[in-house]
Amino acid sequence: MSRPPRIDQTLSRLGYTSRREAPQWAKRGRITTRDGSILKKCDARHDIADLLVDGEPLEAPNGLYILLNKPAGLVCSHEEREGPSIYDILPARWLRRNPLPASIGRLDKDTTGLILITDDGTLNHRLTSPKHHVPKVYELTVDADIPQSAIELFAAGTLMLEKEDKPCLPAELTLTGTQTARLVLHEGRYHQVKRMMETVGCTVTQLHRCQFGELTLGDLEEGQWRSLNEEELTSFGTTDQ
Repeated sequence: MSRPPRIDQTLSRLGYTSRREAPQWAKRGRITTRDGSILKKCDARHDIADLLVDGEPLEAPNGLYILLNKPAGLVCSHEEREGPSIYDILPARWLRRNPLPASIGRLDKDTTGLILITDDGTLNHRLTSPKHHVPKVYELTVDADIPQSAIELFAAGTLMLEKEDKPCLPAELTLTGTQTARLVLHEGRYHQVKRMMETVGCTVTQLHRCQFGELTLGDLEEGQWRSLNEEELTSFGTTDQ
C-alpha cells in the first residue's frame, strides 16, 4: 500500500493553496481532521479522506467528474483569446487543480447541451477514443428539408467528409420533422454533425447534445452542473469520486 501524500501536496493538487502558502493555513488552524485535531505540519503525510479545510471535507479528492448543461456562446477551451468559456461558470478553485480539468471532447460555441468535464486524463482519453464507440445523441434543426436518403447514407458507414481519409462510423439518423432530427454518433470528429448534414444539402441552425453514453441532462437547467454519482462513474469504468 502506498503512503498517503503530504498535506501541502494534497492542498496544492486540489487547488486550495500553493505548497508555499500551505504552512500559513496550518498556523491559522484551517487544516484539521475529522476528529477535530489541528494539523500544524504541512509536510506530514495524512489520509486525504480524513482531512478538513475550514471544517469542510476536501472537494472531489479522487478526481472531478462533472456533467454540465452547456449554454450557447461559450467555448470549451482554456484559451482566453477564444472568448467566454465553460470554465468561467465553474468554481474558480477547480481551475487551480493539477492536473487541470478539461472537457471530454468539445461542443462548438453555438452548440448547447451535455458536456463532461474531468481532471482524469485516463478517463478522458478512453471516452474520446473512437475505439470505445461511446454513443452521443444530438437534436438538430436545419435550414432545408432533410432527404430520406440521409438515413441510409449515414447508417452505411461509407460517408467521407472533406479532408478526411477514413469514412464516418455508422450513425443513426431519425427524422423528427421535415427540418429536425436526432442523430446518434459513435465518434467525435471536428464539427462532425454540421459537416455530415452539409453533405445532404442542409445547414445546421440549432444543435443540442442530449445524451452521452447512458448519461442524460435530466432536469439540469442550462448553465448548471452536477457531479456524477458512483453508478454513473461505474458505467464509464471508474468508481473514484
